[in-house]
Amino acid sequence: MKQIKLQMIREDLDDIPGYELPEGYSFKMFQPGDENIWANIETRVDEFDSEAAALERFGREFGEHIDEMGDRCLFLMDPRGEAVGTATAWYGDLEGDGNVRGRIHWVGIVPEYQGRGLSKPLLGGAMAILAGFHDAAYLTSQTTSWQAVNMYLDFGFRPVRLDDGYEAAWSLLEEKLGRVIGY
Repeated sequence: MKQIKLQMIREDLDDIPGYELPEGYSFKMFQPGDENIWANIETRVDEFDSEAAALERFGREFGEHIDEMGDRCLFLMDPRGEAVGTATAWYGDLEGDGNVRGRIHWVGIVPEYQGRGLSKPLLGGAMAILAGFHDAAYLTSQTTSWQAVNMYLDFGFRPVRLDDGYEAAWSLLEEKLGRVIGY
C-alpha cells in the first residue's frame, strides 16, 4: 500500500468509548527516567532504527516539557510488569491557526503483543487523559497504518483536509477498509 500522510480530528471528547484491559494488564504513567522505556517500545514498533535515535527524538519533542509527561504519557504493562505499549495524550496546533487541541501521539504496541485486544483500551486511556485537558483532539497517521486508522474512525475521529494527499489517502483507505468514510 502506498504510504500517504493523513490527519484526523475529533471535535469533542464526550462519550469516549471505553474498553477494559485483558486480565493481568495495567497502565502506568510516565515517571522520570522512563525515556528509555518509551524509546525501546517505539524502536520495537519500527518508528526508529535505534533506541538512540528514539531517545534523540524524545528529547526534541518532550525535553522542554518533561514535567508534563507524568500526566500525559501512558504505558501499557503486561502481566509480568513489562511495558509493551505506549500512547501520549499530548497537544498541538494542527492547522497552524493558534487553536491548541489535544493530540493522540506516539501510539504503539510491540509486535508480539498486537492482536491481543490491547489497542482499544490503550487508545481509550489516552483519550480519557486528553479529556481532562482539552475539548477536542487530533492525530496524524499514514495510510500504511490502516488498521489503526480503522480504530481511530471507530473512536469518532474524522478526516481533516490539510494537504494535497487528502483525496488519494482516504480513497485508498475506503477501498482497503471496505467502509464508507465520508471524506
